[in-house]
Amino acid sequence: MSTRLVGAVVRARAAASRRVGSGRVPSLAAADGLQEALSQLGAGPYGHDVRPGQSLPRAQHEVCATLVWNQRVLAGWLPPDGAQAMRLLAGWAEIANVEALLRRFDGERDLPPAYRLGSLATAWPRLTACTDRPALRRELAGTAWGDPGGENDHAFTLLLRLVWAARVRSGVPAASAWAAGAAALVLALDLGVGPHAHDATVTAAVARVLGRDAAAATTISELRTALTSTARWALADCDSPQDLWQAEAAWWLRVERDATTMTASSSFDLTPVVGVVALLAVDAWRVRAALELADRGGPAEAIHAVL
Repeated sequence: MSTRLVGAVVRARAAASRRVGSGRVPSLAAADGLQEALSQLGAGPYGHDVRPGQSLPRAQHEVCATLVWNQRVLAGWLPPDGAQAMRLLAGWAEIANVEALLRRFDGERDLPPAYRLGSLATAWPRLTACTDRPALRRELAGTAWGDPGGENDHAFTLLLRLVWAARVRSGVPAASAWAAGAAALVLALDLGVGPHAHDATVTAAVARVLGRDAAAATTISELRTALTSTARWALADCDSPQDLWQAEAAWWLRVERDATTMTASSSFDLTPVVGVVALLAVDAWRVRAALELADRGGPAEAIHAVL
């Protein structure tokens, strides 16, 4: 047991308190508009980056930026293998940066700043110099993300998510079931637009994380049947695209239950650190949902679907 790992576990357990918590989320959702909700957040754990005057997309982005910062801090306390696990878990932020880059290629200018990944980056510093999709594809092909197999947005976003799930599943054992379930949801969302087969690149990525039978599925029903128990739980009672939002909420709630148990573990290994990162991610997900409800003007009761 290394001194650095013990310090990281202690630091992680302290970081677990930096959450709004499910008890305060309904009041955020019921706020009289987005700006009131942002004022409520000002004195809490997101107050450094979230402030009144921001648009909904910017505020939601800054909620996630707080999560990235917490992950960076924890990674700095961990020994190299633990820092690598944090890097894998932060893959979502690099994917978000890539998606923003794609929007910039299309001429969109009013975009939030890229997430500052620091040591959590896998390829991001290399990707910032890309000026078009062909260049982005070439750069990704030379990294752990691999060749997306195409230059349209669908190729980039679908493949990156599947690759991320596979990397987490193999590199962070404590998050393996979450990664498998997330991959199942990603694929189900893609199949939800209508029955279709995938190209060879996507098929290989699906097989890597979910198995060959899942890779052959062309509908949500076929996919659920093809999945092993490690991933099938994420699509329980999901028969149509309309059920997927409930499946996503159920995925987050499963992560929260598992992470709560992991965080309470008395062990001084990576398990409680992964648990805390997951709890912080769940909190960010809930806060983002609450801000959207406040901006829309309700119904605030809808927030109970994610509690």
